[in-house]
Amino acid sequence: MSIRLEMLQVARLAPKLLGDSAELVGRFIQLQQNSDGGFKDRVGRSDLYYTVFGLDALTALQLPLPTEQLRKFVTGFDPVTLDLVHLCALIRCWAAVGEGGPRDAGGTLRARLADFRARDGGYNPIPNSEHGTAYGAFLAVAAYQDMRTPIVDSSRLVESFNRLATIDGAWTNEVLPIAAIGATNATAAVVTVLRNLGAPISSRAAEWLLARTHPQGGFLAIPGAPIPDLLSTATALHALAGLGVPLDPVKDACLDFIDTLWANDGAFHGNWTDDHLDCEYTFYGLLALGHLAV
Repeated sequence: MSIRLEMLQVARLAPKLLGDSAELVGRFIQLQQNSDGGFKDRVGRSDLYYTVFGLDALTALQLPLPTEQLRKFVTGFDPVTLDLVHLCALIRCWAAVGEGGPRDAGGTLRARLADFRARDGGYNPIPNSEHGTAYGAFLAVAAYQDMRTPIVDSSRLVESFNRLATIDGAWTNEVLPIAAIGATNATAAVVTVLRNLGAPISSRAAEWLLARTHPQGGFLAIPGAPIPDLLSTATALHALAGLGVPLDPVKDACLDFIDTLWANDGAFHGNWTDDHLDCEYTFYGLLALGHLAV
């Protein structure tokens, strides 16, 4: 099962905990779509990245996708002009709405994705980089899965993570001179990629992630972060569940934390200081709740 389908399968369980509020979430997501078919970013413009989360949220809530509008929107992009984030978003959009998978006439999508392969075998948002990043690898692996295309020389990608490993048993996003502490989202990304590639994962990763829980619920982005956030909470729960770690010990506190981020509009804030509401964090709310509903 691909990274995208894994997350969707879990997010579909969120309505069990949302109850009647699931209808509010669906209405919020539908209102985020602009007339051109794309979904709004944080300033209201249509953006491929946010469109991915709009699509995934609708799919998780088992609501119909406005496929004709979406096809018109995604058809207007030239892959050669896109950065890694938006290229992978385009591929994911086509995987969601295009019959038979993404449209890759002449291998344009794959060729552009290859531009972001780093010299150490990883993937980096900056083309021709020496080293890959955890986020770049996560995006690239998911994109290849969405295109149903195997990654060339995946063993080099796995080996590239050694340069991102930190002395505390986790991973950081970028290669640093001295990697003393890991980051939650980077660690969750590496764990998810390694698991999808069938590579071994040290038990220290799960221990490190569990240690990032906050007394009031949720997960911290890095050791010592002042407050938890929804992105770190969703990705940590997803990585831990993928490793087979029981979530019961953190369930109640995480539910309490997510409840503090709920808005009556039918969406979730990213953290206690975040005033914005968007498709991205609302989907992460669904993903986190889905894991806690199991």
